[in-house]
Amino acid sequence: MSIHIYNTLTRKKEPFRPLEEGKVKMYVCGPTVYNYIHIGNARPAIVFDTVRRYFEYRGYDVHYVLNFTDVDDKLIKAANELGEEVPDIANRFIDAYKEDVGALGVKEAVDHPRVTENMEEIIDFVKGLIDKGYAYEAKGDVYFRTRSFDNYGKLSHQSVNELRSGARIEVGDKKEDPLDFTLWKEAKPDEISWESPWGNGRPGWHIECSAMAKKYLGETIDIHAGGQDLTFPHHENEIAQSEAHNDQSFARYWMHNGYINIENEKMSKSLGNFILAHDLVKKHDPQVIRFFMLSVQYRHPINFSDELLKGAKSSFDRIRNAYENLKHRKSASMNLQNDSDRWIKEIEAHKEQFIQEMDDDFNTANAISVLFDLTKSANLYLQEEQTHTIVLEAYEDTLKELMMVLGLEIETQSELLDEEVDALIEERKQARKDRNFERADQIRDELKDRNIMLEDTSQGTRWKRG
Repeated sequence: MSIHIYNTLTRKKEPFRPLEEGKVKMYVCGPTVYNYIHIGNARPAIVFDTVRRYFEYRGYDVHYVLNFTDVDDKLIKAANELGEEVPDIANRFIDAYKEDVGALGVKEAVDHPRVTENMEEIIDFVKGLIDKGYAYEAKGDVYFRTRSFDNYGKLSHQSVNELRSGARIEVGDKKEDPLDFTLWKEAKPDEISWESPWGNGRPGWHIECSAMAKKYLGETIDIHAGGQDLTFPHHENEIAQSEAHNDQSFARYWMHNGYINIENEKMSKSLGNFILAHDLVKKHDPQVIRFFMLSVQYRHPINFSDELLKGAKSSFDRIRNAYENLKHRKSASMNLQNDSDRWIKEIEAHKEQFIQEMDDDFNTANAISVLFDLTKSANLYLQEEQTHTIVLEAYEDTLKELMMVLGLEIETQSELLDEEVDALIEERKQARKDRNFERADQIRDELKDRNIMLEDTSQGTRWKRG
């Protein structure tokens, strides 16, 4: 079975046929780096990292590009409020993004282009659109003539006439038509800017992705992906710009992940339910967060709450515990089992089912269900009086392999030796004597995280493994 992808453009699942055999050209819209990302931004980072990992698992060479928008109105506003330069803010939050999504198991992109480092290509792209009559300059700004592109609206499945009814030209607007959108913005006084044929300014939001996708992947790419909120107008405008400029199809498959709700409400600052990924990875195991994000098929909305995250942890621990039990049994196993072939075939059947679920539009929810079935099978095998090392290793290796496809680490932290625990308890005792209660609490929490429970008694501190 080949991989099938739900294509937003056609609104149906289609077999994946790459432009070049064995290779995938994939562009994902990245963050505007003016602040820490929220968990809504973390979902596409995790989802499309998993898509990339699965392609690689199936033997594809994936050229994965994720951009950073490092200049726009939000960055300029943040720079003015903080009294900093735009590049300094961008650099800080690019580093923070990489740190946060790295904790969530997201691999670095092959290329991480930044708007400010591709200004020449962006300006040349705008020039090309003007030369072809698709764009026009108006007192320092440049706009795209939306009606000049015949297929505008094909991604969001809206007609130009429908869009026209809700469009307005604001006072001071320089557009020929309300539907026209910005390619280049004239700079305000003392605002960060670049020289262009139309005067000092900076790019509009949409044009950057068209220019950078062409530079790093070519005029036509296999997959363009991002959050559902980007379908219109961002991705719609990208299609218009790119196909008008390049005279060919821009992306063959369009993928969009669903929204995140917080306890059944839309996430927003006004509701006070705005959650930063930067804070979440400090409070919870990042692997559990990733597991939770993948527990729902990527196109569907996902509801977030601490209670649901707690449930995800229990589920994740169930798989991890089975894996640890397999390792433990293997150390005392004997090669006496006579029906090992039956168990090996069962393992292989689960693996085939996992692949079948992932082939069906990367259905991680069903793939995780298969992992639970494999875990259940492993636990049944562990109840056998006699076990075979080969079977134990097959369960162990398969669980580890399939979890890694999802970017999940099944290995738990190495167990502390008794003498290491004793040494930490002595350090905690001294810290308390020195009234360094912060360090004493850190040691207690560290041991708790490693499944070591402390009990302070009148006879001293006792410990046991949880």
